[in-house]
Amino acid sequence: MPRFLDTNILLRYLTRDDETKARASFDLLLRVERSEEVVATSNIVIAETVFNLQSRRQYGFSRDRIRQLIEPIIALRGLRLPQKSLYSRAFDLYCNNRIGFADAYNAALMERQGLTEIYSYDTDFDRVEGISRVEPEASPSPPLTA
Repeated sequence: MPRFLDTNILLRYLTRDDETKARASFDLLLRVERSEEVVATSNIVIAETVFNLQSRRQYGFSRDRIRQLIEPIIALRGLRLPQKSLYSRAFDLYCNNRIGFADAYNAALMERQGLTEIYSYDTDFDRVEGISRVEPEASPSPPLTA
């Protein structure tokens, strides 16, 4: 049975901000690459890793550098990740369209599912070719109460 791989393992390896943990994380990822060990992770872990790497308060990596660092990890043979094949397109949108990573992932998922319209107030989606953003319209009814 696989173990779950958390964000901090990826961050320690990628940032090397703690040399002992970075080495241990590297050794683990090497075993995963060789399929000596199988691990599972989630889309949230990948998104959290991207968020932390791009955060100026923490690391401030460029989008292209983040892609260079994370795509090889996603490709590890022993890594189980839902919708693994979406990440190449998500990183294309993230790097080339300058939209947030979560939006880029959702746009890639929409493309895969054949969806062309999204309800959103987020104008980042306006930069994605083939996707039309729709803002919901309010009806002339009484105001909402909490």
